[in-house]
Amino acid sequence: MLMFLHLCMSLAALNTLSVVAAAQHACPDSFRQRCLSFAPERLIRNSTRTHLEYVANGTTLQLTDNVASCARPSQLVSANLCRVALQMPTSQRSGIKFELWLPEEWPGRRYVATGNGDVDGCIKYEDLAYTTANGFAAMGTNNGHDGTTGVSFLHNPDVLEDFAYRALHTGTVAAKLLTEAFYNKPPAHSYYIGCSLGGRMGIKAAEMYPGDYDGIVAGAPAVDFNNLQGERAMFYPITGAVGSPDFIGPDIWKGLIHDEVLRQCDALDGVTDGIIEVPDRCHFQPERLLCPPGANASGACLNAQQVEQLKKIYAPYRYPNGTLIFPRMNPGNEVFAVQKLLAGAPFSYSQDWFRYVVLGDPTWDAATYSTSLVALAEQLNPFGMRTFPRALPAFKARGGRLLGYHFGQDNQITSFNTERLWDRMAEGDAHLQRWFRFFRVGGMAAQGVGFEPSGNVLAAMVAWVERGRAPDTMTGTKFVNDTVSLGVGFRRKHCPYPSTQTYIGGDHKLPSSWRCR
Repeated sequence: MLMFLHLCMSLAALNTLSVVAAAQHACPDSFRQRCLSFAPERLIRNSTRTHLEYVANGTTLQLTDNVASCARPSQLVSANLCRVALQMPTSQRSGIKFELWLPEEWPGRRYVATGNGDVDGCIKYEDLAYTTANGFAAMGTNNGHDGTTGVSFLHNPDVLEDFAYRALHTGTVAAKLLTEAFYNKPPAHSYYIGCSLGGRMGIKAAEMYPGDYDGIVAGAPAVDFNNLQGERAMFYPITGAVGSPDFIGPDIWKGLIHDEVLRQCDALDGVTDGIIEVPDRCHFQPERLLCPPGANASGACLNAQQVEQLKKIYAPYRYPNGTLIFPRMNPGNEVFAVQKLLAGAPFSYSQDWFRYVVLGDPTWDAATYSTSLVALAEQLNPFGMRTFPRALPAFKARGGRLLGYHFGQDNQITSFNTERLWDRMAEGDAHLQRWFRFFRVGGMAAQGVGFEPSGNVLAAMVAWVERGRAPDTMTGTKFVNDTVSLGVGFRRKHCPYPSTQTYIGGDHKLPSSWRCR
């Protein structure tokens, strides 16, 4: 798989969170002393300090109060920094956990907010560590609730409102104030980075609070959110539970089916390299796997019922009248999709959305899902969760920049939906590329390292905002056996949509063998 790095107001607009003006005391000579003498809770009314500590470069920070389901018990820190953590109320029955990491070295005066994922309330400490190591003052919140489920949404719309938009905005306003107080100067530029739900969060921020960020990086954005949850819920009734008649197990998905997808589609870009470079050219025909008359489906072929399953799984998701609900799944994602979408179990994030938000019924059985429920979710659209704009006029007008990317092997959110978002916005903006660029990364399903604009989306955004250098390509890296320690197999430049990555001849491992057309 190809890799490159991804991570996903006015003061009067805050609800119960209000800011108290306070004079900043003279800074002690020592950064450590300055950190430990900082009093963030005095600047953010009604907030409660939970952590204030100096953290030295190379420290493995023990996150003892982090919720276990977030699977972040510790974090290596790669800069000297001041860690500020607060609890902030957002209403009488909701609030956010807030972390602001302030590095000792702050050369570019850059602030970045980090997003969350899925339906969870997990601060991405790895993103805070990465961005502070590169000189950003970095903020993250728990998005209004703790843990990886949506149970906190049940009968509490205040928590849902935090999740939809308020937590990120509240955290950013507070973080900018505290950053200015700590350094005695405001951020020169403000950024956002998030993936999946975090990608949706960034686009929602551009829609609701266009002044919050100069540049937004939105990876694999979970836009058209309600319909996305319907599409995710769709798979379980099709596949059935593990052990049910005609259930297709992971070995068949990873071997027989995935191999056949590559057999039909890998070479469509002119190169047989295990990467479906342009997935929209691939229209998988599962009937080629149908067992011949008299043969048994024993792993070498599929029976008729299993072939019908595949036809539904690889097709666009539609209402009975033919109206599109959500685009089709990415062909080639099978190896990872068996972990969730095709695992023979309810997709937990969509199950939570329907149980705790749409229906308010914790006992709802995901096997009973139907298109009537996705229609209900879209009708309710709590706090504007849908997030599928036709335009972002205020963000564009103030000079904001939006950089999107999507993995060609995404196994949870199809990249065709991000294409659909870009096309939707381009209908009313012939010059969309001037401020919104979207890159399709064929074969990508993970993240890489580094901070060079050519191969790092956050660095590319900084170059675009601060130096006016819009990214013409993004370089992906294929490591040997997908293992960084084994070294680079090859690199490939990826094109801004709607340009297509096109093989022009020669060694396919050389970037010069490809063009954007």
